[in-house]
Amino acid sequence: MLRGRCHCGDTVFEIDGELPQALTRCTCSFCSKRGQLYAYYEPGQLRIVGVPSHDSIYRWNTGLVAHHFCAACGCGTYTDSPAFEIGGGWDGVSRRIGINARLFDDFDAAEAPVTVIDGKNLW
Repeated sequence: MLRGRCHCGDTVFEIDGELPQALTRCTCSFCSKRGQLYAYYEPGQLRIVGVPSHDSIYRWNTGLVAHHFCAACGCGTYTDSPAFEIGGGWDGVSRRIGINARLFDDFDAAEAPVTVIDGKNLW
């Protein structure tokens, strides 16, 4: 079980799973400005602890991707998105959760291997 939280502690989450072999950095216009390193999971693996009072969502372009963030401290917490394949394909149903790995307790995301997705040209 992995646990993490935003900077102010309003959003606390647990992941039923392990850290992936590599984190992901996306180069799309939003992710490159946000600076997150993603750890991807199935939606059922994420549990939000309690009810965060400052959870906000940013959607852009198609509106299919929900970028959650804490409106109190500004930390991007997780993203709920279609389970896009490399190249941009999607089955129209499957979803995935991209956790901001920088928020995991007792984990230094800067030390983890990173895979880069060319979101700037894919999406």
